[in-house]
Amino acid sequence: MKTCLSTSIDMIEYLSEARRAVDACLERLLPIDSETPSTIHRAMRHSIFAGGKRIRPILVLASGSSLSGDREVLLQLGAGIEMMHTYSLIHDDLPALDNDDLRRGVPTCHKAFGEAIAILAGDALMTLCYQILSSLPGVPDSVRVAVICEIARATGTVGGMIGGQVVDLESEGKPIDADILEYIHQCKTGALLRASVRCGALAAGARETEMKVLTAFGEKIGLAFQVVDDILDVTSSSEVLGKTAGKDEKVKKATYPALYGLEASRKKAQELLEGALADLEGLGKEADVLRGLARFVVSRTT
Repeated sequence: MKTCLSTSIDMIEYLSEARRAVDACLERLLPIDSETPSTIHRAMRHSIFAGGKRIRPILVLASGSSLSGDREVLLQLGAGIEMMHTYSLIHDDLPALDNDDLRRGVPTCHKAFGEAIAILAGDALMTLCYQILSSLPGVPDSVRVAVICEIARATGTVGGMIGGQVVDLESEGKPIDADILEYIHQCKTGALLRASVRCGALAAGARETEMKVLTAFGEKIGLAFQVVDDILDVTSSSEVLGKTAGKDEKVKKATYPALYGLEASRKKAQELLEGALADLEGLGKEADVLRGLARFVVSRTT
């Protein structure tokens, strides 16, 4: 089924509908909680269905739909990426890393199921992600391989999520410069957000020029997302965020507010938004949802 986006978009309605569609797809793709061994499947579902904005799968949908991609393919692709993202959250919350008790407003996976099961639940979501990506329906094998490579790079050690996490850990409590801060944010958070945009485009058969535009957009939005996260950690509460607020400052993490202050951080997020919107100028009204998502990422309060 091909989809074309309306030129007049209610973003609140769109986000709500898209979340429901992503959740329904996740429900279909995850093992049921009674499937043996049931403990691991309950743990996986605990973290997947704890809530969340579903930004990454929605970026997949919006990017692919701007090029008239198939909605069911995009949903399955986005669901796989959301599993990868959730695996990273489960592991990030573990005592050896951020040691957090709260995620998306509920107890973290290791608090609910124990550390061993939480580690395995994260591992299981990562491997299930690749299983899903390898069996995307109705797309050429070359596209499946390209998508798998994209996600592997975005979550790996060289310019990817794990590399960013390592530098983030090693930078705690140390003076850092702007280059290290941007590296951490672009890798730890930005890489998978950029990959979500790129994978949606790949699945929709994007041309080289379209990939270039969407990659530039994804890079800016990925960085903007983490800058806003940094700001919210300082300005919001645990109840609003659904996770422990103020923790970045407590453990002396490398953040934009810590290095530049709040006002300069807000200005940086706005500049990234304006740049991302400029990147999309050549795509026309078909990219209106991406524009709306960019504004949402920067204006969000959670």
